[in-house]
Amino acid sequence: MRVMVLGGGVVGVTTAYQLLKDGHEVVLVERRSGVAEETSWGNAGMIAPGHSFVWSSPRAPMILLKSLVLKDQALRFRPSADPRLWSWSLKFLAQCTHEKARTNTLRKHQLCLYSQRLLHETLADAEIDYDRNTRGILYFYRSEERLAAGVEHMRILSDDGQETEVLDRDAVIRVEPSLAAARDKVAGGIYCPTDETGDCNKFTRALADECIKRGAEFHLGMEILRIDADGDAILGVETSKGRLTADAYVLALGNHAPVFARQLGVSLPVYPIKGYSLTIPVGNHAASPTVASVDEDNLVAISSFGDRVRVTATAEFAGYDTSHKPQDFDFMLGVVRDLYPDGADFGRAEGWAGLRPMTPEGTPRFGRRKHRNLWFNSGHGHMGWTMSHAAARITADLIAGKPTEIPLDGMMM
Repeated sequence: MRVMVLGGGVVGVTTAYQLLKDGHEVVLVERRSGVAEETSWGNAGMIAPGHSFVWSSPRAPMILLKSLVLKDQALRFRPSADPRLWSWSLKFLAQCTHEKARTNTLRKHQLCLYSQRLLHETLADAEIDYDRNTRGILYFYRSEERLAAGVEHMRILSDDGQETEVLDRDAVIRVEPSLAAARDKVAGGIYCPTDETGDCNKFTRALADECIKRGAEFHLGMEILRIDADGDAILGVETSKGRLTADAYVLALGNHAPVFARQLGVSLPVYPIKGYSLTIPVGNHAASPTVASVDEDNLVAISSFGDRVRVTATAEFAGYDTSHKPQDFDFMLGVVRDLYPDGADFGRAEGWAGLRPMTPEGTPRFGRRKHRNLWFNSGHGHMGWTMSHAAARITADLIAGKPTEIPLDGMMM
C-alpha cells in the first residue's frame, strides 16, 4: 500500500523504516524543516529498559501537591485554565495505585526490551552513527537507605528479565571513574549493563536518510492543516503545500496527535509534559562522564554524546508551553557540576525545554478507532526513543493484519 506517516520525530521515522521493510510505498510529512527537531531533539538519549517505571506511582500525588509551593520537585504541577490539563491529571491520578503502577510498569518494560532488540536489528541492517554508548546505565543513590529502597523497587524489573547489578560505593567508582570526585556523595547504585545511550536526533536524521535511499518520500517543512475524513475512511491530508493522499495513514504526531484526533472525533488520552535539558560541550576537561547515569535522589539524568554532555530533569504539567529562563536550569546544572566538577565546560551550557506526549498509564496507544485506514502510534512519553522501534514494528504489523510479537493489553485505542 501507499502509507502516509504523519510526523517526523523518532517514532514517525522508525515507523517509516519498518513500513519500508514490509514493502510499502511510504510518504512522511513533517512540519519542521528537518526530522527530530521537537521532542526527539533534546532528550536524555537513553535506551533504558532499566528505567521503565511509570510516573503514575503511589508517590506521585504527594510530589505534585508539594510542587505547588516547592520549586525543586521532580514532578511539577502548574495550574491553568486548560480543562484538558485537569481531565488528564485526574486520569493520571487514577493510575497512581500500587497495583496499576506495577501492571503499567511491566507492560512498559516488555515494550522497551522488545524495542531494544529491534534497534539492534536495525543497526545490523543499516550503518548509522549516533554516538552510541553500550557501557550500560548507572542508577545511583546518595544514602544506604535510598539504595536499599531502590534495590527493592528494581526487583519488579529484574524479576521481569532486566539484567541488574547492585554496586557499593567502590564498585560505582569502578564503573564510572569520573564520579571519583563525588565519592562521598554516592552510597551505591544499581547498574544495568545492557542499557545504552545515543543521540536520538542524530540517529533519527541518519535513519531518515536511509529511508529516503530506500525509496521513501519525505515532505519536510510541510504543515498539516487538516485530515479529511468521510464516514469510516480518511480521504487525504491538506497541507500548507497542497493535498496528499494515500491508502493508509499513521498518526505519529507526538504532542500534536490529540489535536488532530479531536478534529476526527477521537479522544486520545495524550497530554504534553514539559521537560528541561542542558547540552554542555566537554571541551578540554579530563573527567567527563563515560557511563550514562541517573541521580535517583534528584531525578537528574546525565549522558555523554561524544564531545557533549546531556543533562535532563523535571516533568512539568504545564500544557503546550516550551518557554524557559536561565534559572530553570540552575538546579540540574548544580547537580552535574557537583558530581563531575571537571566533567564539562559548564559555562557554555545550552538550555532547552521540550514536551513529552504522555498517557496517564505511561504506555503508548496503537491501532484504529473510527476510521479503517487511520492507525495511531501515539503517547510514548519520556521514553519515546527507547520505545520507538517496538512501536514502529507493532504499527506495521497491525497494518499488515499480523499478530504482534508482544501483548498490547492496555495499549490499544
